[in-house]
Amino acid sequence: MILVTGATGSIGRHLVRCLRQRREPFLALVRSQEKGRELGCDFAVGDFDDPGSIARALRGVDRLFLNAGGAVPADGDQPMIRQQEAAVDAAVAAGVAQVVKVSVLGARAGGRLATGAHWLIEEHLRASGLAWSVLRPSGFMQNFLTGAGSLTIDGKLIDGYGGGAVAYIDCYDIAACAAELLTRPARPAESFDLTGPEPLTGADISEKLSAALGRAVGHATLTPRGLATTLKTRGLPAGFADDVAVLAGEVAGGALAATTLAVRELTGRAPRTFDQFITANLTALEAALGGRPHGR
Repeated sequence: MILVTGATGSIGRHLVRCLRQRREPFLALVRSQEKGRELGCDFAVGDFDDPGSIARALRGVDRLFLNAGGAVPADGDQPMIRQQEAAVDAAVAAGVAQVVKVSVLGARAGGRLATGAHWLIEEHLRASGLAWSVLRPSGFMQNFLTGAGSLTIDGKLIDGYGGGAVAYIDCYDIAACAAELLTRPARPAESFDLTGPEPLTGADISEKLSAALGRAVGHATLTPRGLATTLKTRGLPAGFADDVAVLAGEVAGGALAATTLAVRELTGRAPRTFDQFITANLTALEAALGGRPHGR
């Protein structure tokens, strides 16, 4: 039995569908009965801030997909560290045999925000005695479905990486990699850097979206410092915004531009291109960005 945490998120929803198609027994961890019913699968209600609920959900589980929210403005350590380390401890106590964790590309000791937090969680997992695999994805293509989070007031996409390229990955492919690791003989103690097939700049993304939507989708290129200023004007704490700017500067320098073969290695096929992502999510992109796609 597999427990899927983050089951209603961008990766989790794809993984739920994938496991259902494989007829693999699993439970989806959700925060409410309503969310569980929406998924239409067996589920357990729980929350990472309630360790007891995680322990209860792990009863009878032998494989754990560990995935939770990203970095948030917080005083002190990122909450994800406490939350996920407690989940790992609960997995040990429950006799779980294998954990597949979603981390982030570039996780490292001393890294800002998610890069440092995920490294600490990875270290805790490595020391747990559990069989483990870690997925380290690049930037999500699904970020372009969030709408307000990536748009300026005048409807342009924000490119906060100073024109730097990112090998964006579709969460569909992250889920497919997780499914392979969770349903085949364990490949313990391995980390996989997951990327899409091509590095794309903000200008590249705008061009592709413009062609799909049949209207111009502009983009505003900001320096990392300019991004920090924008975030502060939107009410985010200065320290958090400055940390985001440091990470954005790394991306501008090429930190997320390289591609890997890990998706092909794990799934036997190439990762989705951004054009394929657009095709699969055209209606949602139209709602997020406005405009009418060609042919409508």
